[in-house]
Amino acid sequence: MLDNFPHAVRIKKIIKETPLVRSYFFEYPVRAKPGQFVNVWVAGIDEKPMSIAFDDGKNYMLSIAAIGDMTKVLAHKKVGDYIGIRGPYGTHFSWKPGQRIAMLAGGYGAGPLYFAASKAVAQNCHVDFFLGARSKQHLLFSAQIKKLKNTRFLPSTNDGSAGFHGTSVACWAEQIKKGARYARVMTCGPELMMKAVSDIAWKKKIDAQISVERYMKCGFGICGNCCVDDLGITTCQNGTVMPNSVARKIKEFGAYHRDSVGRKHSF
Repeated sequence: MLDNFPHAVRIKKIIKETPLVRSYFFEYPVRAKPGQFVNVWVAGIDEKPMSIAFDDGKNYMLSIAAIGDMTKVLAHKKVGDYIGIRGPYGTHFSWKPGQRIAMLAGGYGAGPLYFAASKAVAQNCHVDFFLGARSKQHLLFSAQIKKLKNTRFLPSTNDGSAGFHGTSVACWAEQIKKGARYARVMTCGPELMMKAVSDIAWKKKIDAQISVERYMKCGFGICGNCCVDDLGITTCQNGTVMPNSVARKIKEFGAYHRDSVGRKHSF
């Protein structure tokens, strides 16, 4: 890892993935693992943690939705502009060669799990990739996921415009009911979705890895913003990817989170 000051990188390429999401490509000297994040700094605006959507061994790809002040400014950046990057931080998804894995991605969680799937299939894993979104136009990385070897793409949409009509969790539950067996399940997305995955995995005794995110600022366990009740662990160091057995000990998981000043916000 680099030191904890932003490293200036030049944006090499930008792809508009969905109406809200753009992917930014840039060279970075430190390699990342699926599930890790970097802090992205836009000078004069803010710094925010962002999941790494891909690392090809030279370039990073970050896929970011323009939904806040900082990310809306970032959406106006052009090829050749500079941003600040520091990291990578956090834990990562893992697997054993040859496993059959269910990956459940909701919305922007498609990035880290696409990264994980691309690495896992290279080790002869077989992946059922459950991608959920509000509608067809918000299914992030559909084309890329379909191209992965040993991968079955199972999209779902709330409005029924593509794939299964309903949630990715309901689609996964239907596959289990039909007899599908998985050595591991990985999930990244809205917390209520991940809590539902956690509950099913716990009941069915399926090994699960959950990406639990909180208000992460420093990235290395000093500021305490991302501590969780009642364990007191920091999600920037003990997460974001953690075993289901740990996630289920977090009192607030699936119930509430805290903002920058510690106020509770229910899901």
